[in-house]
Amino acid sequence: MKIWKKNLVAAAVLVTVCAGIYINWLYTEDQAASELTDTLDNDKIMSQDLLVMSDGTSLIDSNSYNDSVTDYFAAVRLSRQEARDSAVGLLQEAMAYETDAESAQSNAQLEKIVQSALCEAQIESLVIAKGYADCVAYISDEGISVAVASPEGGLLQNDVAVIADIVMTQSSYAMEDIHVVEVP
Repeated sequence: MKIWKKNLVAAAVLVTVCAGIYINWLYTEDQAASELTDTLDNDKIMSQDLLVMSDGTSLIDSNSYNDSVTDYFAAVRLSRQEARDSAVGLLQEAMAYETDAESAQSNAQLEKIVQSALCEAQIESLVIAKGYADCVAYISDEGISVAVASPEGGLLQNDVAVIADIVMTQSSYAMEDIHVVEVP
């Protein structure tokens, strides 16, 4: 009797997870999310008054500077979250069909994603607490990129040092792995 109940609970959890993944896939199928690495790429920064995303839309225009900077950070956060949600969904789906050994590897990858998200959030909070208007951090295998809203007068060497110090204390990255990007 106990085995039957365990199997029923496991089947119910599996059906719920699969339904959630399917609904997530259904609603995000039409949305084309641009990668954060494409967004922060130097080739996308055209001039001081115009920033072009990978899909060709302009985010920063000199006429609506404050709104556009806010829109830029919102778009980057949304892109990062969509990519992370997609990866988590794929891992959860894979975990449903894996053996115990493979499941342990997927759990490790899932924990790495969660730790990266927490680290990014801590870095963003601390940078904003230092007085910068807005900030987005993105952790990848190559290093960490931190996009910071340009303060009046631009980012100085002192500002970059403060941001790099925050990143190094909150993560295990060395100075050469940190990329600070000024968003005008």
